[in-house]
Amino acid sequence: MVLTQEKLARFIDHTLLKSDATARELDELCSQAVRFGFYGVCVNSARVGHVSRRLAGESPVPVSVVGFPLGASPSGVKALETAMAVEQGAREIDMVLNLGALKDGDHALVAEDVAAVVKAAQGASVKVILETALLGDAEIVLACKICVDSGAVFVKTSTGFGPGGATVEAVRLMRVTVGPEVGVKASGGISTYEKALSMLEAGANRIGASASVGIVSAKNPEGF
Repeated sequence: MVLTQEKLARFIDHTLLKSDATARELDELCSQAVRFGFYGVCVNSARVGHVSRRLAGESPVPVSVVGFPLGASPSGVKALETAMAVEQGAREIDMVLNLGALKDGDHALVAEDVAAVVKAAQGASVKVILETALLGDAEIVLACKICVDSGAVFVKTSTGFGPGGATVEAVRLMRVTVGPEVGVKASGGISTYEKALSMLEAGANRIGASASVGIVSAKNPEGF
């Protein structure tokens, strides 16, 4: 697979999730997203209003994380955070799965957690971050099925704050599990053109990255 800069950029959520991100850095993030044509701009919920205003009239989509990065907040808190993010202009929500409940085998709680965010999102697309580095293959499959059954339209590999990021193996397993109609977002540790392409080849149809500019600016056989 070879993609031009423009085509690859449309798969990428340009991301800045560090706690000390400044308004100036967020403005630069948005400017880069517009310049390179990234699909979305993914930030913490407290900053999505700023990003939404900055992107008004532009094509990149404001994306907010919720329950980030641990997924350990009560469902009501995640739902409230989601509602506030949507009110501030978020058009997509990347929530973190309740990993503890999944490990406990409390599948009903995991499902209720996802469903609460989907309802609060009021039609905004919900992606669920599985933190695949903490899960075995059977848990990844189970988590994917619960997320889809609960209304999520994407499953996502990682927060970027866990013990590992996206892997080709996890993305491939997620794609096989959810089928062609549900999105798969690969995120965490994707910093090169080659790695981004390997995730797309494995079945991802969205990439989350903070190194987005470097990824799309890298040389490839088409020489962009």
